[in-house]
Amino acid sequence: MKRNPLYVVGRIVVIPIFKLLFFYKVKGKHNVPDEGAFVVASNHLSNYDPVLLALTQKRQIFYMAKAELFHNKFLAKLIRTLGAFPVERGAGDGKAINEGEKLISEGKLLGIFIEGSRSKTGELLRPRSGAAIVAHQMNVPIIPVCITPKNKKIKVFQRVTISWGKPISVEELGIKNGDRQEYRYASNVVMDRIKEMRAEELNSRK
Repeated sequence: MKRNPLYVVGRIVVIPIFKLLFFYKVKGKHNVPDEGAFVVASNHLSNYDPVLLALTQKRQIFYMAKAELFHNKFLAKLIRTLGAFPVERGAGDGKAINEGEKLISEGKLLGIFIEGSRSKTGELLRPRSGAAIVAHQMNVPIIPVCITPKNKKIKVFQRVTISWGKPISVEELGIKNGDRQEYRYASNVVMDRIKEMRAEELNSRK
């Protein structure tokens, strides 16, 4: 699928910089198909996360971003060009969900930070239901992603691993009626996969 020219140029500029700033390693990159729509659900540790994920995949990922970033007109135009769109956190933002579903219908990758906000402690937080709702309503799999830094927080000149898991089908998510309880269960299924990848990475460092 053709990517935004500005996005392509941005990758060319940013990749060398981030390779100097972060010693990042990628696992499971092959788990992302070259084509087709998917929800990409990742844990969230820093403002660098969207860039780190983007650098580890050739396909462009479109992200829901907090609405505060769009208050500045220049910044809003820039991040929209790069594929981000605003979401009101904690407000059950139907407009953002609709925009995400539009991207899915176009066969794109929709990135959602499943915890809803950055973890200040580095520990995994309780998952929110946004990723499960989109996956169910659009009948697409969720690709779990785990960002694991050297310590609990991402810092420059330190190691960070980005692990891409195998896609989780809608059937595996166990959503039939689309009620709150099922969405909560499905979100926990995704988070459990993220926890598994995190544990595997931490154990490999011992």
